[in-house]
Amino acid sequence: MRQQYAWRSNTLGGILGLIALVIIVQIVRIQNSEEAAIFRQRALNYASELRTFYPDRGEIYDRNGHLLAGNITVYEVGVDLTTVKDANAIAMTVSVELGVDFAETLALIQNPPEGLSYLVIKDFVDAEKAASLQQLKVMMQEQAADGALGSLTGLEFKAHPQRSYPEGALASNVLGFVNREGRGYFGVEEKYDTLLAGNPVHVIVPTDPNKAVDIPHVPDGTTLVLTINRDLQAAVEGILDDALDTYGADGGTIVVMDPRNGEILAMAVTPRMDLNQFWNYGVIYQNASEFNPAISMPYEPGSVTKILTMAAALDTGTVQPGTQFLDTGSILVGGINIRNWNSEAWGMQDMTGCLQHSLNVCLAWVSTQMGAQNFYGYMDNFGFGHLTGVDLAGEAAGRLKVPGDADWYPVDLGTNAFGQGVAATPIQIMMAASSIANNGRIVTPHALHAMVRDGRQYSAPAQYAGSPISEQTAGTLSAMLAVSLENESSLALVPGYRVAGKTGTAQIPTETGFYDTTSTNASFIGWGPVDEPQFMIYVWLEKPSASIWGSETAAPVFSQVAEKTVILMDIPPDAVRQQIAVK
Repeated sequence: MRQQYAWRSNTLGGILGLIALVIIVQIVRIQNSEEAAIFRQRALNYASELRTFYPDRGEIYDRNGHLLAGNITVYEVGVDLTTVKDANAIAMTVSVELGVDFAETLALIQNPPEGLSYLVIKDFVDAEKAASLQQLKVMMQEQAADGALGSLTGLEFKAHPQRSYPEGALASNVLGFVNREGRGYFGVEEKYDTLLAGNPVHVIVPTDPNKAVDIPHVPDGTTLVLTINRDLQAAVEGILDDALDTYGADGGTIVVMDPRNGEILAMAVTPRMDLNQFWNYGVIYQNASEFNPAISMPYEPGSVTKILTMAAALDTGTVQPGTQFLDTGSILVGGINIRNWNSEAWGMQDMTGCLQHSLNVCLAWVSTQMGAQNFYGYMDNFGFGHLTGVDLAGEAAGRLKVPGDADWYPVDLGTNAFGQGVAATPIQIMMAASSIANNGRIVTPHALHAMVRDGRQYSAPAQYAGSPISEQTAGTLSAMLAVSLENESSLALVPGYRVAGKTGTAQIPTETGFYDTTSTNASFIGWGPVDEPQFMIYVWLEKPSASIWGSETAAPVFSQVAEKTVILMDIPPDAVRQQIAVK
């Protein structure tokens, strides 16, 4: 019996061994067959995938290291439709926590579009709300029975960066904003969009978790350091807002620039917007030019242009500071009678008196004495009708009519001399006037101070756009403008500092081609200290109702801004500074 059972066992063992051998042989044959090679090759095609890693957008700082634009982490909240347990619980939770519609969300989860496995509930959820939802999900899982899924199973969170502006609306016109697609609009965000965004890195990543590699290092976008002084910017914006209330102006612009190198220290405009709520752009602005009028809204600046007319006349030798002119109250140019701002005659005046009293008749006479070729040649060299090249997106060129244009008339030679019929932006006028404050050399305005990339800083050099007038002309005119302010006891004067400058009061052209005699654009441009200019300030108030005159509105605003500027830039009073220089 035992031998009989032993025979059966041996036979069964042999059969099983033979089967095992056949299986092994078959496995080996399959693994080494042509078909196996084909399958292995196809498997390699899915062993890895090409993924793109995007860098964090570069930050933006002011010249003193204050963060103006950075990045925060936000979340996309969605639902994995393949793992949802309780659609009603998810819909109820997100409706309470995120403010989405309960019925609509529930319907989407229960009846998603065909082929959809993941549903986005809400994007750009702040970290605090996302953390609250994640805690609720964990809590529901802990309360579930052993082995069961929590009621919020399927709720997913995906972190990603979002642009953040810690100062809200501060310098909004200079910074611009980044939309939710990551594209920069306006200001430096648009101008330097490519640098800030950085370069995406494309990497082949294994799909096998056991072969996972570290996520490659993706260099952040370039960090920008601006010429803007954050404290001065805040102060100037406050002064501008107060000026609008005090003088009843519809809007305003104030720019502070270093005339030695073109660095924009502050650029305040109205209205401004909270950049963290950029979706309100269409509510605040009617068109793109309103975002930063300092560079994108040309207007007739009026009498501030007289300093450039006088600069051209002095440089050509047409007049000298002591040249006498008999002002009879009117002058005929191109068959049209031009009058002074008050329609009165001012009698015998020298060129300083013509600037001090802002005499249209005198400046029209000066331009006609120069002749059209000289006058428009200098205006062209000053940059009228051309872009300044300021590194802020959205700049407009303005316009200077010249002989030969279809809409140019001989009278324009007279009216253009005092800023009528000329369209320019505040930044264009400042660039032109920088030649007077900077020994005859024009500087290009710019907002970029330096770039930081890979731990190294690259400073932006000053750029110059020519020398339309001589150093002697610049010095002579600066002195004339300083004397004219002092002689009239101007409201623009700054205690302890000698400044040069000029008011502007310009009637506003209407759509019919005539001028509105009831409202004006009030302006003032000035710089100081006269012997060593370190700041230039431009003030533009739109339609002030308290007074139409720039001397009574824009001039005192200039003084306020100048006082704040010398404090924040640590510029000693003239007496102290000159005493130090002597030592």
